[in-house]
Parts: sequence; C-alpha cells; structure tokens
Amino acid sequence: MNLHEFQGKELLKSYGVAIQEGIVATTVEEAVAAYHQLREQTGTEAAVVKAQIHAGGRGKGGGVKLAKNEAGVREHAGNILGMMLRTPQTPGGMEGPGKLVRKVLVAEDAYRPDFDACKEFYVSILTDRERKCNVIIYSTEGGMDIETVAEETPHLVHKEYIDPALGLQGFQARKVAFNLGLGGQAFKQMVKFISSLYKAFVGADATLFEINPCLKTPDDRIVAVDCKVSLDDNALYRHADLAAMRDTDEEDPTEVEAKNHDLNYVKLDGNVGCMVNGAGLAMATMDIIKLSGGEPANFLDVGGTADAARVEQAFRIILKDPAVKAILINIFGGIVRCDRVAQGVVDACKNMGNINVPIIVRLQGTNADIAKKIIDESGLAVHSAILLREAADLVKKVLA
Repeated sequence: MNLHEFQGKELLKSYGVAIQEGIVATTVEEAVAAYHQLREQTGTEAAVVKAQIHAGGRGKGGGVKLAKNEAGVREHAGNILGMMLRTPQTPGGMEGPGKLVRKVLVAEDAYRPDFDACKEFYVSILTDRERKCNVIIYSTEGGMDIETVAEETPHLVHKEYIDPALGLQGFQARKVAFNLGLGGQAFKQMVKFISSLYKAFVGADATLFEINPCLKTPDDRIVAVDCKVSLDDNALYRHADLAAMRDTDEEDPTEVEAKNHDLNYVKLDGNVGCMVNGAGLAMATMDIIKLSGGEPANFLDVGGTADAARVEQAFRIILKDPAVKAILINIFGGIVRCDRVAQGVVDACKNMGNINVPIIVRLQGTNADIAKKIIDESGLAVHSAILLREAADLVKKVLA
C-alpha cells in the first residue's frame, strides 16, 4: 500500500524524523488557510505547493510550485487542484492520461534563508530479497533521478546492508553520514536521521522508504523534504491507523473491486486473462502463457473457495480489461474439489451470458475427471485440458 507524501511525513515525524512541515488541502481556500497557519508556525513568507498523487516526478509535470506569498499560493493551488498531472511515473508517462490531483500539500520553504548553503542527498531503505535483509541506499547526488546516477556514476551510490538479527548498528549510521561527506553538527543530525528513519521502516512494516531529497539546511539540520512510502499489505492488520490511510482513488479501480471481493488481482499489460488458485500456480500459468506466444493480462488468485459466485466475480473483473483476448483457468483441486469449480465456471458463464472470448479450463486434483465431464457436456464454448502443455497449445490456438 502506498502513502501520499503528507501521510508518509506524518509517519516519519511520529518516529522522530525531521520533516519539511506542511498542511494538506483539498480546496484553494484550504490551501490559503494552510499557508497562513504555516507562516505563523515557521515564520516563512514563501511556501511550496505540491500535488499529492501516488507518483514521483511531480515537479516535471508542473505539480510542484514555489509561492512567494498568499497570492502565489492561491494561484498555484488553483492551477494544480483538479489538473490531470502527467509525470514519468503516471500511467503512460508524460504522454499518458495522467492522474487527477485531489489534494495539495502546502509546505514550508525548507531551503531558506540561503539556498546555496543547502545540500541535497538521496536516502532510501528497502528489502534486498537476494540477501534476505534490509538495505540503506544513499548518495550525495540527491534531488534527481537516482536511476540516472546509478547508471552514469555508480560509484556515487552506496549501500549499507542491515543484519536482520542485529538491526541497524550505530557504526552503520555513522558510516552513512561519513560517506555523505558530513561533519560537525550535520554529521550528528544525519546519524540521528538515519537511526530514526530505520526505526520507522521496521516499526511500520514498510517495504520502501525513499527520501529524495534529504536536505542539509543552512543551519545543519537534516530534513526529509520529500518522501515515498510503501507498506506491506500483509502486515496492515497490525496497523489499523496506517490501513485507514489507504486512498483508493489513487489505485486501479479494478484492483480495488477485486480486493473488496477478497480476490488477489494485479493488472498486467497482456492479452490472456488468468484465473488460478495459489500464487505459485499463478506464476507457472503466466510462464506457460508467455511460452505459448501470449502475454498474461493479469495475476488473479481466487484462493481456496472457488465457488460459482467467486468464479463469476473473477470473470467480470478479468473481462473489464478490453485487451483480454482469451481466458485461461488453471485450478488445482486440493481443498476445493474440481467438480465444484467446474460447476462454478459453467454457472458463471450462463449467468453472464455473452462472453465473447475463448475460455480454456484446466482442472487437476480431486474429482478432476468429473470436472472435465461437466465442462465437456455443458454445451458452452469452453475448452478443457488436463496437462499444462495441452492448455498451452489451446492458448496458442485461440490466439492464432
């Protein structure tokens, strides 16, 4: 689950991480009121108006503007709120439809009073699955695309791996500050910043923290000016407060609908819809589709209760994607009997009426022979298969 910048900063602040202070607003008048409240708190005349969407590169699309006074806040908030913001990370990139901006963050000008005395760094924490531990990735080249820095000047990107049994050690936080070229008060502040940031990462069950830029101010404070936060969905049951921050307006509506029906669905860019029980079988099914010359249009795990209602809902979700040219159902009947799944497929097809794409069904496991008979005798245009190779050949055939 992704958080907005303002939500991520609230999370970081609760763990003692220094942040660029700001107030979220949904209307121009709220933005102006936020500006006045912020000016009283910080004493700054200037403020930054930042679009709140789940995508990076907002400044490149005109979603981040510096306002020197109230009039500037009013103008920029009016222009940003309601705009379809296109960034390199929104669907389709800069040429795509963009994302609707519903909120803005009115934030303090963290670069005052001397912009030239500031220094931007890049800091992130994520899980390295290969090494099975968390890693802090950091660089002196903040405020720009870290991918470009890593490609063109890889020696400027540093990594610090954290032993999961020991956690972040003091010498590691000091090493980060040293490699960033800091000294004196700024060195101490960076050590504190890294330590607090790592506590927040572990405490929130996060999968990604990205602070870009992480700013050294003229008075040697270390501040998170921007932040990207992703949380582990599987751990949200432990964090009701964080789960309540979910903004479904920023998520794919089909994925939201699937979640409401307890279906594990992720939209992809292919042409063959998948309906499978179990993540491992789903991955194997997508491999089979690719080997057959197709491309998976989704990941969809119906779980262990694939009854008629659940199968029908899965069908409806898959068919919302106009790119789907065929559907492959691949079910292993262990806990759930294959004949029940087969009957669910038949009932769903009859209830939905006109399904204009070929359907291939492979059922293996408990009562698989009965299931095949149900499919074959249904009178529906459904192709049955026993082996994965048969299913793959049928996919290839219907796509030809």
